[in-house]
Amino acid sequence: MSAIKQGKLHESVIDQALFNLFSIRMRLGLFDGDPKQQEYGHLGPDHVCTNEHWQLALEGSRQGIVLLKNIGNTLPLLKNKISSIAVIGPNANATEEMLGDYIGIPCNPVTPFLALQNYIGNISFSKGCENVACSSNSKFSEAVDIAAKADAVVIVVGLDLTQEREDHDRVNLTLPGQQQRLVSEVAVASKGPVVLVLMCGGPVDVSFAKDDPRISSILWVGYPGEAGGQALAEILFGDYNPGGRLPMTWYPQEFINVPMTDMNMRPNSSTGYPGRTYRFYTGETVFKFGEGLSYSNYSYKFVSKDGHIILPFSSPSYREWASDYIDIDDIPCESFKFTTKLTVQNHGSMDGSHVVLLFSRYGGNFRGATHKQLIDFKRVHTVAGKATDVSFLVNPCKHFGTAMEDGRRVLAIGNHELMVGETRLSVSLKTNFLIRL
Repeated sequence: MSAIKQGKLHESVIDQALFNLFSIRMRLGLFDGDPKQQEYGHLGPDHVCTNEHWQLALEGSRQGIVLLKNIGNTLPLLKNKISSIAVIGPNANATEEMLGDYIGIPCNPVTPFLALQNYIGNISFSKGCENVACSSNSKFSEAVDIAAKADAVVIVVGLDLTQEREDHDRVNLTLPGQQQRLVSEVAVASKGPVVLVLMCGGPVDVSFAKDDPRISSILWVGYPGEAGGQALAEILFGDYNPGGRLPMTWYPQEFINVPMTDMNMRPNSSTGYPGRTYRFYTGETVFKFGEGLSYSNYSYKFVSKDGHIILPFSSPSYREWASDYIDIDDIPCESFKFTTKLTVQNHGSMDGSHVVLLFSRYGGNFRGATHKQLIDFKRVHTVAGKATDVSFLVNPCKHFGTAMEDGRRVLAIGNHELMVGETRLSVSLKTNFLIRL
């Protein structure tokens, strides 16, 4: 009511929301007597907890896991060379922590520790920290001891809903409490490969682990759901080839000094403000948006050739001093869409589910232009040693456009690039107009 009285919200918006809510409830028969006697009244846990649904949860977890570091192809672990494994960390055998926020009741949660028991018979476990807050090191010695005896170590740390949730903001980007110390001490004691698994929703500054050669591999699993432990185990032992990509930029701890009330996306060199997101941010990163490794190496080749697009222009609103761009409102955008095609070559020995990210970038010097911007992404199945074709529809107005400071969408004239990895395709935008004086 306060928002309505202040003019921030119209009552009709609330009316529409209530209409939607009660329309659904009416369709479900919730006002027609005993809900169990209605069309959907027979549905229960047995209809949710099916093998089909669990397999769907598993596939979602597989696709979402991101491999961020893998020195010397340490992963996947080889069963014939690993006879014992130590599983360590406050999230290594935690069921609720895997689920994240806004959840239902899981049917069959499988933690990393439980799943790994199906791969290695000689497995030991230590929480290392009593909980994610990790305020005490009383369990460190136990963790260090089992790490020193094992052929390989998997450390599962990160965050949970005590650290990040709606209405509860983080004040640091580092691991909570003494988790970093736990990881480092275990890494020092270990005689074999050390795999760091980060279970968290938001980014964490793990520069210490990224730069530590004793930590051979890093994976981010997010909050992977009830099948997350099984998906992780499959990736660790090579039953699934990871292909996930980071959906956000991972900033260093210093980023907390950036005023959170400054919502400008573009950087400001005069104030030292670094900007936000992969499109504009100029500072250092721990991991970049879109990063993600695989057990296969991939290369790309555009089938389409470099080309140019002639943009007709006849608007009397043209201004001589704006000759490096055109207002998008003056362009028949639908006429200039085009499809670009490329091949994805899997050079590895494993099939892979690979995510192809297509970016665009302006090649000139245009104020306010992005470093690059994502046009589209597609997940493709690739066969070991073979190539796969993938196509993208490109809309220059949408995908090459830039928002000016006054909010107008404009299209910069000149050379633009389509980018997939290090592969480039040049697209030159030209006009056929004469300057009106």
